[in-house]
Amino acid sequence: MMMTASLPQGQIAPARQGLLIRLGITLYRHPGLQLLLLLALPLLWFVLVYLGSLCTLLAQSVFTFDDFTMSVSRELTLDNYRQLLSPANLDVVLRTLSMATLVSLASAVLAFPLAYYMVRYARGWQKGFFYVAVMLPMWASYIVKVYAWTVLLAKGGIVYWAYQSLGLQGIVDWLMTLPLLGGNSLTTSNLGRFTVFTYIWLPFMILPIQAALERVPANLLQASSDLGASGTQTFRHVILPLAFPGVVAGSIFTFSLTLGDYIIPQLIGPSGLFIGSMVYTMQGSIGNMPLAAAFTVVPVCIIGLYLLGARKLGAFDAL
Repeated sequence: MMMTASLPQGQIAPARQGLLIRLGITLYRHPGLQLLLLLALPLLWFVLVYLGSLCTLLAQSVFTFDDFTMSVSRELTLDNYRQLLSPANLDVVLRTLSMATLVSLASAVLAFPLAYYMVRYARGWQKGFFYVAVMLPMWASYIVKVYAWTVLLAKGGIVYWAYQSLGLQGIVDWLMTLPLLGGNSLTTSNLGRFTVFTYIWLPFMILPIQAALERVPANLLQASSDLGASGTQTFRHVILPLAFPGVVAGSIFTFSLTLGDYIIPQLIGPSGLFIGSMVYTMQGSIGNMPLAAAFTVVPVCIIGLYLLGARKLGAFDAL
């Protein structure tokens, strides 16, 4: 009977050992190949799952939807994009774009002083307290927060009680009569919708601004003071230019998240669809997937252009 020789435990066969050595030499000589092997699985997931599903969705934007049979055919057409230019659909786009812009501006105005205080004045437990206070709302459920605001903004809610206690009831009643802001109550007004959007996305503005302010050298502020600049001049010519990329970086989140949101417009504010709720309605209620896909092209193009501008302003360096 023939006996087969076996290597001692833990010893690698010479052929396999030579193969591993050659593989190691190849990887050493080609760093790009190392990076490719490292990123192969994530890139495969990104291309197939994310980009693949997105391209599939966008491809359906040129399909035909039969209003009579409520079915989708693969006959190619550009009618879905022509429908985007109709007054009703264009109003949806402009309404969403204006709200996203206002929310980003308001978030920047509210976030900048808080972030500046966190960086320049908060010390020890205070800095930790502010970090937790900023991030704590992000840990709560998004749906729970929105539903909570429907109760807070309703007549008889705590917000109305606070206005009455401060003697501001007359101002609130006057705001509710304005065409673009008002409604029967804060819950059914654009002002209430704007308030909830700003509250939900404010932490996404605070953190990038705080990170940008952390990079501003303290000696620059001291030099500005030594040269006789006032506090306002120091802010305008030193702090704001250096921290502005952080503002733009934060606006990427607040702008894009508002642009695609469909839950807040359905629960708070007056009637009127946003892009996200329009996509949800076209796809879920009507089944018009081609028009829903065409609507998704709008935020994709807007965010693409926005990111190009943000990149030139150095926003990505502040993330």
